[in-house]
Amino acid sequence: MLNTETPSQQHPDLDLYDSAQLVQALVDDQQAALDAVRAAAPALAAAVEAALPRIAAGGRLLWAGAGTSGRLGVLDSVELTPTFSWPRERAVALMAGGASAMFVAVEGAEDDEAQGRQDVQAVQPGPQDVLLGIAASGQTPYVLGALAAARAAGCLTVGLANNPGAAVLAACEFPVLLDTGAEIISGSTRLKAGTAQKIALNSFSSALMVRLNKVYGNLMVDMKATNAKLVRRAVALTMRAASVDEASARRALAQCDFSVKTAIVMLRRQLPAAEALRSLERHDGSVRRALAEP
Repeated sequence: MLNTETPSQQHPDLDLYDSAQLVQALVDDQQAALDAVRAAAPALAAAVEAALPRIAAGGRLLWAGAGTSGRLGVLDSVELTPTFSWPRERAVALMAGGASAMFVAVEGAEDDEAQGRQDVQAVQPGPQDVLLGIAASGQTPYVLGALAAARAAGCLTVGLANNPGAAVLAACEFPVLLDTGAEIISGSTRLKAGTAQKIALNSFSSALMVRLNKVYGNLMVDMKATNAKLVRRAVALTMRAASVDEASARRALAQCDFSVKTAIVMLRRQLPAAEALRSLERHDGSVRRALAEP
């Protein structure tokens, strides 16, 4: 039996707990998710290094999963655009059962290996693309089909699974084992197995975005100011990075379509918006290198 499916030896009388005991037990059990991702950090870093040149050359990030794992892939993909201005067309999440399975479970979809292959082939993958196959069990046929199709197309493949020796880990070039063990509610991988996947996906994609110059220091400077909250955030980030007051930050942002990166270079180097933008373009979007330009 898979570790994630094995009945836990802890809390055998869980159904007798009061609410305080239940919540404490569930929260404490999540620590294993963090421990599992810590152990997998070297594997995640290796995957980031391998993915970086492909994505920098224009490749796409692709995710493939079923159920909770698929939904976590969708979540990771949709958050990249508002957080890092990542082009939507370069973040493609594939889920067993199609888009509707995000909200309503499509029974049996995860068992269709051929559909996993077809879904990947339909997005016309290429050698610059990177596919992340996610499966708590590590045996999901849909994900195995997706990985096979991606490898056949020359994509870089990364596999995330929560069981040692899983087929998904053997089917990819960069295996990431998230060994979370038995679940406190036996078999419910939406618990710590899902938490570990969320942390790992966040860490992988965020590290990649940092390496792609979408962060200055530890500031999120390549965000899209698409609502009032994000406008306030853009102003605050510009004030902090450029050491200016709010009025100065707003004036600069208004001249560059609220591009925080451009506003920082404008203010720090006293440049017009067009020149600041050209400087950033010369340095692959790196604020740090643009600021150091003579």
